[in-house]
Amino acid sequence: MSDTTLAATPTSSPARWLVVLIPYLWMVLFFMAPFFIIVKISLSDTAIAMPPYVPVFGGLSAIGNFFSQLDFENYVFLTEDSLYMNAYLSSLRIAVISTFLLLLIGYPIALAMARAPLTVRPTLLMLVILPFWTSFLIRVYAWIGILKPEGLLTLLLQTVGLYGPDEQVQIFRTDTAVFIGIVYSYLPFMVLPLYSALEKLDGTLLEAASDLGCPPWKAFWRITFPLSIPGVIAGSMICFIPITGEFVIPDLLGGAETLMIGKTLWTEFFGNRDWPLASAVAVLLLLLLVVPIAIFQNQQEKA
Repeated sequence: MSDTTLAATPTSSPARWLVVLIPYLWMVLFFMAPFFIIVKISLSDTAIAMPPYVPVFGGLSAIGNFFSQLDFENYVFLTEDSLYMNAYLSSLRIAVISTFLLLLIGYPIALAMARAPLTVRPTLLMLVILPFWTSFLIRVYAWIGILKPEGLLTLLLQTVGLYGPDEQVQIFRTDTAVFIGIVYSYLPFMVLPLYSALEKLDGTLLEAASDLGCPPWKAFWRITFPLSIPGVIAGSMICFIPITGEFVIPDLLGGAETLMIGKTLWTEFFGNRDWPLASAVAVLLLLLLVVPIAIFQNQQEKA
């Protein structure tokens, strides 16, 4: 290529800038702007008005008085009331246990799919995605019909003779029902990243290990699992983050003792109409999830 051709080639065309600009505009409009609004509401005070908080931004002329009315008393209140700390800890506990169960169940499924014949893999993949064809809410309501004391699970166990005619399964409105609903609902989100990582695994590595006398279980822990760790991390992140803030499943399947921050957040917004306190809960929840993930990604990049 001649120097004249190189000089004529633009270093940055408008199209390239547009491709980069669109995702940033999307993030600003649909993430950063709503986030700053929530932060502002969390620094406000509750009021019997519409919207139910003060101060309300009245224009650039009153911007000094506007900022002077903001305070951190909602965040202070969160540290003083044990309800919110217990809700955060309970949400993290349920999210960690659920993610572990999803990994325990999803990994064998993804491994079986990755080792299935090429002609069968599309069908297996479709079966994993198939639940998405039905409304999430309808699927959770279906579990109510299965798990409630007079539901299908009790009928099945009575039919096979494991339960007597007067005995009922007492799972509904417990943490066990919440775990069942979460694992069922989020299983595809764990299986798909794992399958993507395991499908790329070079089979000759396992053959070489077998030729050298390595037992299958040892080859799995030495070769298969380490190479699938990116899929494990991706699936765990995809599941753990939304489970922490889950509201629908704990509300429909959990009982009064099932305490999760999503239910607490909904109660403050729509039950107590305390938008500033609910916004503070939401901001802390976001920081609780984003900061550790950002630190982890930073460590991964350095490694």
